[in-house]
Amino acid sequence: MAKKQAFTPVVQNVNFPEMEKKLLAEWQERGIVNKYLHRNDASAKRFSFLDGPITANNPMGVHHAWGRSFKDLWQRFFNMRGYKGRFQNGFDCQGLWVEVEVEKELGIRNKKDIENLVPGDRKASIAKFVELCKTRVLKYSAIQTEQSKRLGYFMDWDNSYYTMSDENNYMIWHFLKTCHEKGWIYKGRDSVPWCPRCQTAISQHEMLTEDYKEVTHKAIYFELPIIGREREFLLVWTTTPWTLPANIAVAVDATFDYALVEDTSGDRFWIAKDLVAKVFGKDYKQIVKTVKGKELVGLKYRGPFDDLPAATKVAKEHPDTFHTVIATDPTILLVTTTEGTGLVHTAVSAGTEDFRLGKKYGLPMIPVIADNADYLSGLGFLTGKNAKKHPEIILDYLAEQDKKSDKDWVFLIENYTHRYPACWRCKTELVWKVADEWYIAMDKPEKQGTGDRGQEGKTLREQMMETAKMIEWHPAFGLERELDWLKNMHDWLISKPNRYWGLALPIYECKSCGWFDVVGSHEELKQRAVNGWEAFDGHTPHKPYIDEVKIKCGTCGRLVHRLDDVGNVWLDAGIVPFSTYVDPKTKKLSYTTDKSYWKQWFPADFITESFPGQFKNWFYSMIAMATVLEKTNPFKTLLGYSTMVDEKGEPFHKSKGNAIEFIDGADAFGADVIRWVCAKHEITSNIQFGKNVADETRRKFHLLLWNVYNFFVTYANVDGFQPSTNSKFKTQSSNILDTWILSKLSQLVETATTSLEKYDAMTASLRIESFATDLSQWYVRRSRDRVGPTTDDSPDKYGCYATLHEV
Repeated sequence: MAKKQAFTPVVQNVNFPEMEKKLLAEWQERGIVNKYLHRNDASAKRFSFLDGPITANNPMGVHHAWGRSFKDLWQRFFNMRGYKGRFQNGFDCQGLWVEVEVEKELGIRNKKDIENLVPGDRKASIAKFVELCKTRVLKYSAIQTEQSKRLGYFMDWDNSYYTMSDENNYMIWHFLKTCHEKGWIYKGRDSVPWCPRCQTAISQHEMLTEDYKEVTHKAIYFELPIIGREREFLLVWTTTPWTLPANIAVAVDATFDYALVEDTSGDRFWIAKDLVAKVFGKDYKQIVKTVKGKELVGLKYRGPFDDLPAATKVAKEHPDTFHTVIATDPTILLVTTTEGTGLVHTAVSAGTEDFRLGKKYGLPMIPVIADNADYLSGLGFLTGKNAKKHPEIILDYLAEQDKKSDKDWVFLIENYTHRYPACWRCKTELVWKVADEWYIAMDKPEKQGTGDRGQEGKTLREQMMETAKMIEWHPAFGLERELDWLKNMHDWLISKPNRYWGLALPIYECKSCGWFDVVGSHEELKQRAVNGWEAFDGHTPHKPYIDEVKIKCGTCGRLVHRLDDVGNVWLDAGIVPFSTYVDPKTKKLSYTTDKSYWKQWFPADFITESFPGQFKNWFYSMIAMATVLEKTNPFKTLLGYSTMVDEKGEPFHKSKGNAIEFIDGADAFGADVIRWVCAKHEITSNIQFGKNVADETRRKFHLLLWNVYNFFVTYANVDGFQPSTNSKFKTQSSNILDTWILSKLSQLVETATTSLEKYDAMTASLRIESFATDLSQWYVRRSRDRVGPTTDDSPDKYGCYATLHEV
């Protein structure tokens, strides 16, 4: 008579991805996820996890699995230990990453196309574009939700937060209002990184290391004749010839030695002494003399574009400073002798350091490019031509002038390969242009009467550095990196001109008298609205409807409309420690009501995100906002990790053909294999992932475990092992193998628990792998002759089955 089988038979050649899909369907049918999420609802213990929002703009790549695996791992770990959680996923919704993709779908080339989507109706066009951005967000957030479920990621998917929500946007208004009350919001003019394709400023936060491309540009050594000195020139070098029409000064280091080198033709050139051999080699007649840089300060020179109307105007208005040699301030612009000539072309309107040096010395400037990088009027033959698309026009002009006259401007043109910044979203090379933008001041003392005792008079930078030190950083060097960023970063550029889909900055500026104010809430705007409220009421706080509202100037009484700009995208994600806690009882945002529900979860116990970029972005913005609003840390523990790249160590890029969509990876390798690769990896080094890595992981771990399980199920069914009646044999077994493996299991539970408490997944995972090897290659291999139909029923046989069932 056949014995009753307690276990569903399994096959030896398993298809893990198909098995995962069946299990997911079973979980759905039985409501497993919902039961899991609410198992600790009555618990007094809390584990507050705060999700860094994934951008809802495209399907997930396989690289997203690292962070989402970590997030799931620790939420499950604390859930198993009886802690109540919120399990709230986040979606990042606004900004260029969505806008650019919508533009691609529509075939849009520039902002004029956006504003003419509905021919002749700018407002309707912007409304249509904004609505298309919202639609894209909802489309891809739904796709990412299903992909995350395929990963086995347990979250309260019906309660995800969206950074485009009213709660999120209005909470940022409250933050900005608070900054204004503390005296930190200001309008400033600077030469800022600028994307000519997106036609907007790029903040320091957005200039990520990975967005610097290695490119080859034409570099030029050019000659500037010194006024009053026959055949004597300043030899200057630049890698951005398009900025030459903006030249105002040449900077030297007052302490460096500079040599006057006479070439074989009799012309003489000033150059840093340490660079003579590099630039001239042995092809010169003599070094006439050597002087300190300070001796060159004050020299006047002629430039190749002095006859252009814009240059002529500046020269006439500022004769003392136009085309003058100045001594640099090394804290602003560092002159080096590693490359170039030691004389730095200073274009005040076309470089951040140039602008700040010019500001220090009161230098004038020649603005040269428009928002799309076309040369402006007043630049003669250059006007209307694009500085970046046609950089050769400058070099060609200089070469042509050399042929036409006795003036030699070009000393040498060469190819120069260097890392150059590109727009983080559209990958267009950046330019620098002068723009009036809005900032949060980092070094202005907090206004008296607006801070807690002990904080008044301190700058935001100082306060943020104190906040960063309250956080436990994993790995520990994270704190050092964050402090280094906080120490050296500029004021926070919060405005994004010429864009449409994003936070409507609640800054109202009077163009007549210069007064400005920041509106801090929906209620305040309604109260202060003089007209336009009816047109806005009922809409989300986005363009174009928010722009209908006008308030009264607090000084001259004129009607004032909102600043046209949208906000820096990292304002959106940085506010989530305050904007995402909606009280389930009142259905209202807790932070702006009684705060009782919010206080149960703030500060978050744990966040985890990839390190690259986030020191400048999400970590920074949360620290800033929590410092301003609460003078404390927004989270207690941060776990950072590196980046997933391909098996050759190259970044994943669709253009390279090496990108792996998450769903393709899950269907090919199995989600559990991907998760395990992430869990066992050292967080400070990149994961090199691909088919070979996945296959090896599956073979060494997943198949090994599966073979153990297959052995157990097969023979337990043959022998009719019943856990409900035969488990007693586990405790009665006298076989040392049973005692040994159960002892190893106990040690593993202790080690894994301790490691996970320390947010160390790698140690826990590697110990589990080691245990799996012991189980397969030692315990099972040496227990085969204890079980099966050829052995007698005995306590030893059932002790083996009971032990394996326990394991």
